[in-house]
Amino acid sequence: MKEILKVESISKTFKLSSKQQKVEKSNSKTKTAVDNLSFSAYEGEIFGLLGPNGAGKTTTLRMLATLIKPDSGDAFIDGSSIVKNPDEVRGKIGFLTSELKLEDFFTPDFLFDFFSDLHKVPDEVRIQRKEELFSKFGIDKFSQVKVANLSTGMKQKVSLAVSIVHDPNIIIFDEPTNGLDVITAKVVTDFLEELKQRGKTVIVSTHIFSLIEKICDRVGIIIDGKMIVCDDLKTITSEKNLEDVFFDIYRERKGDEI
Repeated sequence: MKEILKVESISKTFKLSSKQQKVEKSNSKTKTAVDNLSFSAYEGEIFGLLGPNGAGKTTTLRMLATLIKPDSGDAFIDGSSIVKNPDEVRGKIGFLTSELKLEDFFTPDFLFDFFSDLHKVPDEVRIQRKEELFSKFGIDKFSQVKVANLSTGMKQKVSLAVSIVHDPNIIIFDEPTNGLDVITAKVVTDFLEELKQRGKTVIVSTHIFSLIEKICDRVGIIIDGKMIVCDDLKTITSEKNLEDVFFDIYRERKGDEI
């Protein structure tokens, strides 16, 4: 298989305010969110990054999406460095996060056109892509409705559509089903599997075991910013289910903190 993503020893440390130190129950003025992390993802697979809240999953994906720079290390997306060639990386990926906030005043129709212009998508391609995606996600009936008046699920569908206006080959999703109702979550997971069938590389972060087991080919378990296990899902779950494997690993590292 062709290696599409290669992450090489990336690390990221943040300064902590006094308030954050209390929340973290730490006397340290810094926190290492991602610690010397390495892994790869391949063409036509769904790779899952699994870990508890605060494990470093979102920070990792933000670095891969070039929203923040690693303090050390690098990652290469289809050959482009996130450190040296961030503009190239942005043109090759689609990035969706549950924290993506669409401007309430605008409509899905306007936002799709706006993001298409950012990615320099030709008009004829934009029209075709909009029709296809709006129909698939049921956005067409709400294309002229302001975001402020859309349901949470519809906002997520619009966010998904605008994140892939340029039909990228690498799609990075941070908690793709977080906060969604079961119907919308099903639509999203089905679409992720469809992207895989089309030869796309999909990276998802989640703390939901069933989502990993349903859609992922390989999984990396991350705890305290470190990659603890990274392998084929079938290999990891050959003797136990994923939840049991995860908690065995977690107890071994964290002791009674469970």
